[in-house]
Amino acid sequence: MEAQLQTVYPNMVQWRRYLHQHPELSFQEKETSSWIAQRLEELGCEVKTGIGGGYGLIATIRGDKPGPVIALRTDMDALPIQDEKTTAYASRVPGVMHACGHDAHTSTMLAIAGFYAENKALVAGERRLFFQPAEEVCPGGALGMIAGGALDGVDAIYGVHLWTPLPYGTAATRPGPFMAAPDEIYIDIKGKGGHGGLPHETVDAVVVASAIVQAIQSIVSRNVNPLDPAVVSIGSIHAGSTANVIAEKCRMTGTVRSFTEEVRAFIKDRLKTIVMQTAAMYGATAELEYREGYPPVMNDAAETARFFKIAPAEFGIEGAMESTLIMAGEDFSYYLRKVPGCFMFVGAGNEECGAVYPHHHPRFDLDERAMLKAAKLMIAMAEDYAADATAASHS
Repeated sequence: MEAQLQTVYPNMVQWRRYLHQHPELSFQEKETSSWIAQRLEELGCEVKTGIGGGYGLIATIRGDKPGPVIALRTDMDALPIQDEKTTAYASRVPGVMHACGHDAHTSTMLAIAGFYAENKALVAGERRLFFQPAEEVCPGGALGMIAGGALDGVDAIYGVHLWTPLPYGTAATRPGPFMAAPDEIYIDIKGKGGHGGLPHETVDAVVVASAIVQAIQSIVSRNVNPLDPAVVSIGSIHAGSTANVIAEKCRMTGTVRSFTEEVRAFIKDRLKTIVMQTAAMYGATAELEYREGYPPVMNDAAETARFFKIAPAEFGIEGAMESTLIMAGEDFSYYLRKVPGCFMFVGAGNEECGAVYPHHHPRFDLDERAMLKAAKLMIAMAEDYAADATAASHS
């Protein structure tokens, strides 16, 4: 495996940089999907396109020996961010860039596809490779893949996210709750507008919004059990148009992050109470729209144990780490609700190559060597599962 993947590594870099120059937003990955299909066909893979009525693809490699069906998943959408890097492979699409590493994820999976296509004689069972659209935007692309039959007959699934907060040469995951449920909140306040010099004749929507922002800070600090991680953040406030007019309306947006359905439901209910009653206290009205995002990523305990069994061979004992809880969300969670599996982070940060910016930053980049590490890890996870399944069938 090592020698074959090392040979294809220059192609991985070339693929990644091409995709980085030609990003497409969530649910718009038409050209990306077509390009991937061409590469898969060149690699000798059986390809199914248009999964779930969208731009998803599945590459299937059937081995010469009986065995389990193991799925590996990657994502391929970009973000509405202007690329501010000065590299030769910077995005050529104004206002759109791969600021989260999905271009590298896709290139990694293409290398895995090529490896399996060349080694069918050694494969026990089936390897099903998902190229999923729209991870970045709810409701996400995973549900469409599942509706399109991607998980039919699958015994286990694995996924990797290249992660620049971790240094190159490391990897991390954890059993059970791993990544948060990322919900969105939208609050609309209506007061009574008027002259800035006559505030007594108005109901100031900005004052009401300020009170609500302060009040909801008590949800996590005073209402949620301190042992249950959670976040409630207001990200934007829009009100008014000029200095001497008191705003009649205000719109606020924010996010809620949690790891259990109980905490999620509690925060939702508490938000409703605070928003409505605070507005009423000031003589205003308010409406709260709570949009549930992806469920939390819940790794299977046995498959996470497999990571800690396999990963040290590639990353060393100290480099294969148990992750902290991550407040970012991932629609890989939908797959894990259907079949056992494990979602993993592979370190891609490196100051020497400029990979120091956080994900979703205009100057985001990564250490491309991490793609090779990710490919080895996913293949090793799949083949260890297959070996265990084969041994169990013979016992």
